[in-house]
Amino acid sequence: MGKDYSGVMNAAAIAAAEAIIEVYSRPIIAAEKDDGSPVTEADRRAEAVILAALASTGLPVLAEESVSDGRIPELGDAYFVVDPLDGTKEFLKRNGEFTVNIAYCEAGRPVQGVVLAPATGDIYWGGPDGAFSGRVDGLAINDVKPMRVSAYGPMRVVASRSHGHAALGGFCETFAVVEDVSVGSSLKFCLVASGVAQLYPRFTPTCEWDTAAGQAVLNAAGGAVLAIDGQPLDCGHLERKFLNPFFVAAASPELAEQAAAEMRRLVG
Repeated sequence: MGKDYSGVMNAAAIAAAEAIIEVYSRPIIAAEKDDGSPVTEADRRAEAVILAALASTGLPVLAEESVSDGRIPELGDAYFVVDPLDGTKEFLKRNGEFTVNIAYCEAGRPVQGVVLAPATGDIYWGGPDGAFSGRVDGLAINDVKPMRVSAYGPMRVVASRSHGHAALGGFCETFAVVEDVSVGSSLKFCLVASGVAQLYPRFTPTCEWDTAAGQAVLNAAGGAVLAIDGQPLDCGHLERKFLNPFFVAAASPELAEQAAAEMRRLVG
């Protein structure tokens, strides 16, 4: 892998979080995008901050709001994937479960990523040197701890049986799931990366900017993210408008393979 961008990515996420919290502190007005999803001033301000922060790298940036506005760069082999405010619906509900997502990709694979929850200051990042969690305090990151998956013991799934896909119940039965752990946005990946849960099956639509940063963090913590066909989830698919296939995030590559196979069986 090439240069380590974790420093510039973490700094960009922290600056974006400040912009988001400023909007969060006052009445929020949401507009509706062409795809029906909501967008707020916070989404656009955060993205502008991140684009400015990443400009020094000279690399292309695939960013959600830019794509929505029709600005799609030539990606090449190395680029960033950005969701300036993942979980806009959670942001509007004011439940704190929204994140800033920044990933660095090479050859379509997320290899470095940062996920920051502005409402709590919790930050998670990962790359070739491992995965870490910490707390944002001003411009600094404190309480830094290494993160590692936990693939053994009682099986916990990041999903809701009552609000999920019809196949989710069967999936949970197959893997003898003892508990559902529910949380919004890309924090789902971080729950698996930190050992709180072992599986995150996704039977509903997502885009690449929803998943790339969390995938990089989970991979760095020892986990894996596979598309339903069993191949690693990747990025840069303009031909499918950057939509992901169904996928599973898991606490080990072996568990991910088993889960992807079970997803194929359940959805045909």
